[in-house]
Amino acid sequence: MISWYPSGCSQAHLTAAIRNFNLIANHPMASFIHLNDGNQLPWIAFGTGTALNGRDATESVLRAIDNGFIHIDTAEGYRNEASVGRAIKYSGKLRSELYITTKLGKLQPGETVRSALLTSLKKLNLGYVDSYLVHSPAFFPGRLQQIWKEMEEVKRQGLAKSIGVSNFYVEHLEVLAVATIIPAVNQIELHPYVWKSAKPTIAFDKERGIVTSSFSGLSSIVRFPGGPVDAAIKQIRARLEKTRGAPVSDAQVLIKWLKQNGMLVVTCVLTYSALLCNHVTPD
Repeated sequence: MISWYPSGCSQAHLTAAIRNFNLIANHPMASFIHLNDGNQLPWIAFGTGTALNGRDATESVLRAIDNGFIHIDTAEGYRNEASVGRAIKYSGKLRSELYITTKLGKLQPGETVRSALLTSLKKLNLGYVDSYLVHSPAFFPGRLQQIWKEMEEVKRQGLAKSIGVSNFYVEHLEVLAVATIIPAVNQIELHPYVWKSAKPTIAFDKERGIVTSSFSGLSSIVRFPGGPVDAAIKQIRARLEKTRGAPVSDAQVLIKWLKQNGMLVVTCVLTYSALLCNHVTPD
């Protein structure tokens, strides 16, 4: 047993984004983060939750892959795994060229972690996923340790190369102190307005070699526009534009901030123009 202790784009923005994309084409997303299990994953992922929740994600995922995303993040709870699977197939990419994450949802009576993952794999038309995450501790009150043992087993069986968690905070992670395989990733809501409250979890993850992954990273400008962070983003954007001699979007500033803090970034966009503006971060 492993001991855990101690231890909206303007035309100018779009034009610049396309130019930047062309300059770093092949794989603009192919910067990798090393995991505690020896695997690695792309630092940015196209997420199929939020706006794509319960919707056909085929076209959006194809656009994402066409524009350089090689990491796709989905979940049983998003109710779109089958369409993500279609996009993977239609993309023409080799399985080894893509990194796929999905998540364990609420189990039905008689269902196990293994059977739930097999169902997800069938929808995705894949033999394995690169990362499999427990979507929420709230789904398994009093059962987290047993669920995690089952997660460890699907990794041992090769159905998931890496295993991790989502929406887990310190009190949930402490329950997993009995783990023989430490979670590789912990995906949490992360943007400037929740940074302070998230810091204990980020520190806990870092101490134990768990990669913190962020979702809703653009919330401060999308869900809460007009807040105090806007002025700081404006100043940073102006400085970067002066340095680079090209437009920089608010989204680029936030994504770069997350990356500089060592976060894996999951971003969800729908339109082609927003996709280009969001994924090309300034140096």
